[in-house]
Amino acid sequence: MPFASIDDTIAIEQEMPWEGRDTPKTLYQMLTRTKDLHGDRDAVTFQLLSGPTDKAETLSWTELHARTCQAANMFRDLGIGETDVVACVLPNCNETILTILGGAIAGIVNPINPLLEPEQIGAILRETGAKVVVTLKAFPKTDVAQKTAEAVRHAPGVHTVLEIDLNRYLTPPKSLIVPLVRPKNPGNHHADVLDFNKTMRKYPRSLSFADATEDRVAAYFHTGGTTGMPKVAQHRYSGIIYNGWLGGTLLYTPEDNVICPLPLFHVFACHVILMAVIFSGAHVVFPTPAGYRGDGVFDNFWKLIERWKITFIITVPTAISALMQRPVDADVSSVKTSFSGSAPLPLELFNRFESATGVSIVEGYGLTEATCLVSCNPVDGDKKVGSVGVRFPYSDVRIFKEVNGEPVECDTDEVGEICVSNPGVWPDNTYTEADKNKNLYHFDKYLRTGDLGRIDGDNYIWITGRAKDLIIRGGHNIDPAEIEEALLAHHDVAFAGAIGQPDAHSGEIPCAYVELVEGAGVTGEELLKHCKVHIHERAAIPKHVEVLDELPKTAVGKVFKPDLRKRAITRIYNAALDEAKLNAKVVEVIDDKKRGLVARVERTGVVHDEEVGHVLGAYTRPWEWAD
Repeated sequence: MPFASIDDTIAIEQEMPWEGRDTPKTLYQMLTRTKDLHGDRDAVTFQLLSGPTDKAETLSWTELHARTCQAANMFRDLGIGETDVVACVLPNCNETILTILGGAIAGIVNPINPLLEPEQIGAILRETGAKVVVTLKAFPKTDVAQKTAEAVRHAPGVHTVLEIDLNRYLTPPKSLIVPLVRPKNPGNHHADVLDFNKTMRKYPRSLSFADATEDRVAAYFHTGGTTGMPKVAQHRYSGIIYNGWLGGTLLYTPEDNVICPLPLFHVFACHVILMAVIFSGAHVVFPTPAGYRGDGVFDNFWKLIERWKITFIITVPTAISALMQRPVDADVSSVKTSFSGSAPLPLELFNRFESATGVSIVEGYGLTEATCLVSCNPVDGDKKVGSVGVRFPYSDVRIFKEVNGEPVECDTDEVGEICVSNPGVWPDNTYTEADKNKNLYHFDKYLRTGDLGRIDGDNYIWITGRAKDLIIRGGHNIDPAEIEEALLAHHDVAFAGAIGQPDAHSGEIPCAYVELVEGAGVTGEELLKHCKVHIHERAAIPKHVEVLDELPKTAVGKVFKPDLRKRAITRIYNAALDEAKLNAKVVEVIDDKKRGLVARVERTGVVHDEEVGHVLGAYTRPWEWAD
């Protein structure tokens, strides 16, 4: 189907209601249909190392279906019914895909970020009541096995741990060396430990139990996780298949090859890519367990594109920034489109990528609470850089403001809270904890995203800020409360305000401003050292801590963060202009109703517009001339 404008979205909706679409009703049905249509074609590929000639394992649709059935049969035999949970604490590999698919067919699968601390992993295991955990066997240069073992110790409901040995993906001599240097396998918990692949091979290659007969919860995905207990969102088959249908109908064909160096514990890789590939019959490549974080991935990226004849690149702004620091040293003529999500994309990065590759980037918007996809810049139409495009078919997106305590829909270009209703939104059931669903919807229909934005006259959606105050570092959510609590634990600090300061690589990174108690003399450098000790997640440690005589505050004494953001924008932008030796400086930052915070720049001598645009275009916050 064409997808070039809002007119195409409306035309698709007018063909028939979503309920009338001939779509599979369960994940097993969707996978089986694709196997029947494209059995011998490549389905999924994983390579442990990033080299363009390194060993890779590719499964056809027939083989992926068979192994998924084996995994599902294994989970069911281990006591996983339709309401029981299989937790997946894994980096990317083919077994991760089998765990996600088999777990969601047998019961409820819960992918968990293996970078979380053991306390947080354990909290999620307890929250979901997980019975089976799939994770890595101890392996060099990763502590996933050790962290999972510690988490399982504090999750009494877990009775079985299934381990995956990544050594099988290596070739000699490396495969022979691993057993000699492998860390001691942690077993200090109460659960039985089994080998995933050896156990799975004992089971039939066709489903040995009846598939679900109606829509049900099939996956739990956690959000955040930087501080406290992450929220756990519930995803039903209907929402998962809706995301698969969008990709399989509007984006991919069976001839496409998609490279996805993003983690499968996140909805972007799992629902937007994997499920869309399953719906369409396309082929997806996952390079290295850590994706873009893997050794050599950026250096070898363009050669991997050539090796696998990639047509669709899946990426995020931080990865684009890193890729643009390397030459395009391979034949990338097969690439048709690159998709970017998770954080705003600076205009300068968009232009540099298009110039270097000849490929345009399509920005989209989604969130875990909506089972992901909401909108996208049309692949076949105009791409408004900085926007997140037009809404997908069957996604009802509204902008609401509160008037006298009641939600009122905003006018065109008026900023309010982005609210969404689509087949992936489940009112009153978004989170597993009922209390977290209170005040989360307008009119018992529209999910309140917490993002501030507007819809322009062409129906393109623009995100202008975040009502939730989260700091998004390269797509990773950081709660500023953790930083503030750590700073307030210092006896010299009276008030603290943590925000995201602009960053050309990560979009934004944490920084903090503090007000000291009377007579105190601690410095910002000393407080930064304090943070490194008292903030446990590295990504949340502020890059900059500054002591102010007094923090800006509201009438009720709350730290007023918009003023802190203006201060950070001014500091970062002026530092960038100084480093580039340009005759320009930020003289003020204004709050524009349509664009959010905008830096106003003044000439201090002769300077060309394009020079300033090149420097400040690397950041997501807009700028304009003050004169």
